[in-house]
Amino acid sequence: MLSDRPALLLVDDDDAITGALGAFLERSGYQVRIAGDGAAALTAVAAARPDLVVCDVVMPILDGREFVRRVRTDDQSLPIILLTQVGESWERSAALDEGADDYLNKPFDPQELLSRIRAVLRRSARSDVPLRATQRLRSRDLVIDRTARRVWRADRELVVTPKAFTLLEYLMTHPNEAHTRDRLLATLWGFDFATTSRAVDHRIAELRRVIGDNGPERFIETSPSIGYQFSAPVAPA
Repeated sequence: MLSDRPALLLVDDDDAITGALGAFLERSGYQVRIAGDGAAALTAVAAARPDLVVCDVVMPILDGREFVRRVRTDDQSLPIILLTQVGESWERSAALDEGADDYLNKPFDPQELLSRIRAVLRRSARSDVPLRATQRLRSRDLVIDRTARRVWRADRELVVTPKAFTLLEYLMTHPNEAHTRDRLLATLWGFDFATTSRAVDHRIAELRRVIGDNGPERFIETSPSIGYQFSAPVAPA
């Protein structure tokens, strides 16, 4: 009898992690297969495509980023979350640019990983074309070009600073998800970029001013006691 539980592929060369985390995810309602490196993970994906892959970055034989690159040559829609011990913001940006749907820095709370898995699966279920694989995104009359790093509102090009664009891009590729200030700060800039999460508030204020986000139906909403979310619908442009 086939199970209707979502199928996960957990990729890590640390048996202690795969054993404990695999059991936790099984108890949380998922089918879990294990692979010990990126090469084994490619074989597992070819044998039976999972609903989502959770993959470590630093592994022997084939690392996580190379795994993502190889998967994306044939499959743009397979959801992938990378686990990394690297705290540099450029490493996180590279992981997302190369095709990962999300990342989580080690060590992490398994409950947070579970929340990320659920969020990524929800996003992938809503669209055949993943937002992170789309060059141009549209929300109402707001359009961004992720490659050219340009923004338009009602066909008028807007001047957006690089940091504010990076924040807008992340929010639009993760719509309807509440992100804490610390999460946004760590994802986009790294905690070494600023001593306080108020840096995120300043960029949000900048974005709202530049894109004219001051009407009754806002693009960016404040989630009380949490942070921010892009609440308007987003689709490939």
